[in-house]
Amino acid sequence: MLNFALGPVMSSELILKVGSQQTPYFRTPEFSKINLENEQIMKELLHAGEDSRVIFLTGSGTSGMEATVMNVFDENDKVLIVNGGGFGQRFVDLCELHNIECDDIKIDFGHCLTAEILDEYDDKDYTAFIVNICETSSGVYYDIDLISDFCKRNNLFLVVDAVSSFLCDDLNMIEHNVDVVITGSQKALACPPGIAIIVLSKDAIERVEKNSCKSMYFDFEDMLINGIRGQTPFTPAITVILQLNARLNQIKENGGVEVELKRVSDLAKDFREKIKEFPFEVKCKCLSNAVTTVHAKEKIDANIVEILKNEYDIWVSTARDDLSSTMLFRVGHMGNLTPEDNDTLIEALRDIQKRGLF
Repeated sequence: MLNFALGPVMSSELILKVGSQQTPYFRTPEFSKINLENEQIMKELLHAGEDSRVIFLTGSGTSGMEATVMNVFDENDKVLIVNGGGFGQRFVDLCELHNIECDDIKIDFGHCLTAEILDEYDDKDYTAFIVNICETSSGVYYDIDLISDFCKRNNLFLVVDAVSSFLCDDLNMIEHNVDVVITGSQKALACPPGIAIIVLSKDAIERVEKNSCKSMYFDFEDMLINGIRGQTPFTPAITVILQLNARLNQIKENGGVEVELKRVSDLAKDFREKIKEFPFEVKCKCLSNAVTTVHAKEKIDANIVEILKNEYDIWVSTARDDLSSTMLFRVGHMGNLTPEDNDTLIEALRDIQKRGLF
């Protein structure tokens, strides 16, 4: 199988080897040391302050989204949310579920966030801002510099969902004045699903300590207390934690975040150049390096996603229901992929074209 889907993604042999071993007992000094090392490397990769903390929550990316809403916001907040697709809408739904007052900036699906759009929300009574910096359902990347400037001049607490964008697009917590970053094990970290990672600034920690989270499992304060000794309140996805440790050390040894960002960016550029030979187009002008959304120039009846999966053993991501009828598929550039893997996908598309299916 060659996996260009948007998570889980292709894992390296190193990660697969760790996953094949027996799961160890975790209430040990050895496991605590691994957790503490994971925290330190995550802070380095995100350029987070030394007084920041990292939570490793057993759950999907959505668990990280919901836990963040529950722990850093309360009845005194009014949150502004970028809503340009399925995951932006999910934050709206979560805030409403937990009785957090919110408004959303509705962005047409597949369109960019502009300064003109944000200007309409200047000098309002908002306290916080939430953005899925890569709206995975469309592949759109929202300009973090633009958002950071807006939040700074309006004194807004900034939450960035970087589940798909982490290690694919530049993100610097200190420079961009980001208070919370959410990501997950199954995207560019290229491990199996199971761990949501939440990085909290000093200001975010203070919010957590003042807040009263009405949950046993999702209580960040409890997680932070346990995290001091490198542990979690409840049984974590132990093997995934071990795989994360191997992967984080691999990134660090290979040159760090800048090297990984360039690798993913080069892979995305390579694919986007090669796809030009087909009657397809990449419409969006603000795509994340994590994903390329591929449209047909004219309507195509063939289900390219199913054909690639069933006949070529290549996985790409489907178009979501809210995509236009000309949307064919989404191709991920995260994980253990190479330009040669791009060639394999292109060759399969050539063969499908020769068969007259598009």
